[in-house]
Amino acid sequence: QVQLVESGGGLVQAGGSLRLSCAASGPPFSRYDMGWFRQAPGKEREFVADINKNGAGTYYADSVKGRFTISRDNTKNRLYLQMNSLKPEDTAVYYCAAAAGRGYDNWGQGTQVTVSS
Repeated sequence: QVQLVESGGGLVQAGGSLRLSCAASGPPFSRYDMGWFRQAPGKEREFVADINKNGAGTYYADSVKGRFTISRDNTKNRLYLQMNSLKPEDTAVYYCAAAAGRGYDNWGQGTQVTVSS
């Protein structure tokens, strides 16, 4: 079981930027595909972006494509989400997650992102 801790959330005005980080500990980080998800109050959790084990492949939800960039540093056991051109509808708790064969079954505690208009 990998342990995940998100950080970097906060309050930002529309059009601004934030970088989220996810620190991993436990099994070798490079074993896992990694993803970012988000959940707004009263809404279902939704997929944001993911990245494969070696960082060569990425995939984004249409809602964030062209604005967000997912990356990882396997030497530091870190996952990142660079968020640019933020919109109020990006407001949510953001979670990082790890997948080892059977989908995303390891989750962090989440970090709040609030985008004001």
